[in-house]
Amino acid sequence: MDTKEFRRHAHAVADWIADYMEGVERFPVRAQVRPGEIASQLAVAPPAQGEPMETILADFESIVLPGVTHWQHPSFFAYFPANSSPPSVLAEMLTAALGANCMLWQTSPAATEMETRVLDWLRQLAGLPEGLHGVIQDSASSATLCAILTARERATGWQANEEGLGATPRLAVYCSAEAHSSIEKDVKVAGLGRKQLRAIPVDERFAMRPGALEAAIAADRAAGIVPACVVATLGTTGVGAFDPLRAIGEVCRREGVFLHVDAAWAGSAAILPDQRGWLDGVEYADSLVFNPHKWLFTNFDCSAHFVRNPAELVRTLEILPAYLQTRERSEVIDYRDWSVPLGRRFRALKLWFVMRSYGAEGLRARVEAHIALAQELEQWMAMEPDFELVAPRSLALINFRYHPAGMDEGAALDRLNETLLDRLNSSGRLYLTQNRVNGAFAIRISIGQTWTERRHVKAAWDEIRSTAQSLEAR
Repeated sequence: MDTKEFRRHAHAVADWIADYMEGVERFPVRAQVRPGEIASQLAVAPPAQGEPMETILADFESIVLPGVTHWQHPSFFAYFPANSSPPSVLAEMLTAALGANCMLWQTSPAATEMETRVLDWLRQLAGLPEGLHGVIQDSASSATLCAILTARERATGWQANEEGLGATPRLAVYCSAEAHSSIEKDVKVAGLGRKQLRAIPVDERFAMRPGALEAAIAADRAAGIVPACVVATLGTTGVGAFDPLRAIGEVCRREGVFLHVDAAWAGSAAILPDQRGWLDGVEYADSLVFNPHKWLFTNFDCSAHFVRNPAELVRTLEILPAYLQTRERSEVIDYRDWSVPLGRRFRALKLWFVMRSYGAEGLRARVEAHIALAQELEQWMAMEPDFELVAPRSLALINFRYHPAGMDEGAALDRLNETLLDRLNSSGRLYLTQNRVNGAFAIRISIGQTWTERRHVKAAWDEIRSTAQSLEAR
């Protein structure tokens, strides 16, 4: 494909993208296909000869698109949002065209220096203290892995990387029973072993109990196990609970334990000054992560990882073969030493585009609007006697269930709500996810998609009520 042909197809693709943004509501939110349906339409061997781009784009529409779940649909209320926005898409197009591997300052000075600056913009916007240094990771899972690896090295006197874990005492990692599953995976990847992860009990608001954390650390020390890392969560995935950061930080300070803060979803809400109360105690954190790709309208992947002591992170991850040595090394940041992969995309560009395009006021207005919509939905649910919240609303996250009068707690109520969720998602008109709260099946609705308006939330609520009533009628 020469540049003339590329220009023609690029214009067509740009038009398609704009049409998609304007008309995404015409698609079912969740893909309405069966397992294997897409694969059955894909050739089992690669083509011997090149095919016209017109044919490829036509197959994209007829084969691929029906198998896409539309995360940018304004009635996407599942999981947490993974937001896009027009300025972010434009930046992604430029990033793809540049095709830069930004592993070293030398391989793309603009990418490195922009990442440093734009992460400090984000630190200021979220009200985080000075002294935190930012790097963009692909996900909060990767940032937490980096934190656990750093904690492992600090706890072993920097010997685990040198001698292996067999030459060091057993290490323990602590998080709440409501913490994200990625922490368990990261503990396994870091070689610590799943049995060394301590799930600390939570209180009535699903937040970690600092006293229980302190007791677990004491028990491990008595057993000859070294406490290495505590992961405090601000905005848990299931119910959006906030661990008491200051109390946990004080325990970590007394015990000399590395403190990592996982604020993957809720951290974006810290751009609202009146939502920062749960950051009290952040000065104790050795590292913190939140995801602009969740709730700050920046395409996946873009995870903001802030560290107190970059030298510890670099010491944990750095490997310096001759082919990666550069003359500027002592004067610059080489971000390949701040993350597990060597290769790095120019992720800072899209965050720069988004922050400049919307500005602090525009970003705050959108996040604030989503929280207001969740507050209104909470009020609508409170007025319906057959619906109940099973956990307190957290920012723009609600957990609820349908509980018609006369139906006792137990398996039947769980089955009813499972059926309700399946009917709702199969309709294609909205997409929600399941949860378990205190052992009971719950339906989870997360408001935060870029284009979601009040009419979408109202339509979702009407659909939930009417579908629930139709089940009861059966």
